[in-house]
Amino acid sequence: MSKVVHMPTTSPPAPPPKRPRAPRARARTAVAREGAREAAGEAGFTGQLLIAMPTMGDPRFAQSVIYICAHTDEGAMGIVVNRPLASPSFSDLLTQLGVDPVPPARSIRLCQGGPVDHARGFVLHTADWTGDGSLRVDAQTALTASLDILKAIAAGGGPAQGMLALGYAGWGPGQLEAEFAQNAWLSVSADPALLFDDEHDTKWRRAFAKLHVDPLLLSPSAGRA
Repeated sequence: MSKVVHMPTTSPPAPPPKRPRAPRARARTAVAREGAREAAGEAGFTGQLLIAMPTMGDPRFAQSVIYICAHTDEGAMGIVVNRPLASPSFSDLLTQLGVDPVPPARSIRLCQGGPVDHARGFVLHTADWTGDGSLRVDAQTALTASLDILKAIAAGGGPAQGMLALGYAGWGPGQLEAEFAQNAWLSVSADPALLFDDEHDTKWRRAFAKLHVDPLLLSPSAGRA
């Protein structure tokens, strides 16, 4: 295989200090402002889903749905959940990493988790299984970046649901808040279907539907005279 994937044995990385910001979106809708106010609390956007606005100018995040695993004063880190990867397969990845058995007793899907550090693997999963180094995002969801979880899944155990992300999305201090102020994102509570099901093509619309919003109505000229 040409792609080399590294499953770190330590905790997930801190957000990178810089990432190109989304351009100022022209859509100034009341729902965007209200969503940001409701989502931002003591824990910031941790455990929330970010939904890219239709006006998102960065093609890497167009129509993306991102689960925020950590959000502090130092920045934020999240996993894109609607960018499936056709290759490598889970079996190919296990072979590359020297994890047995192959073929595995069960598999999980692979996604492109974001534009930062594609060579690193992170398993986003239900919190019924945790191991050394797991980051417990909330009562339902955890993030693990070690081979232990791959070994457990390959053997037929591990968490009830999960996905393996290659790479992640990161924001520096204050950057995510600034992008919300620019109406680049909306936020909504996460649920297992949006995180873990295979209906990737509909996740963006389904996330908007949780807010009772039709993204087609959020035109670039909304709110302008």
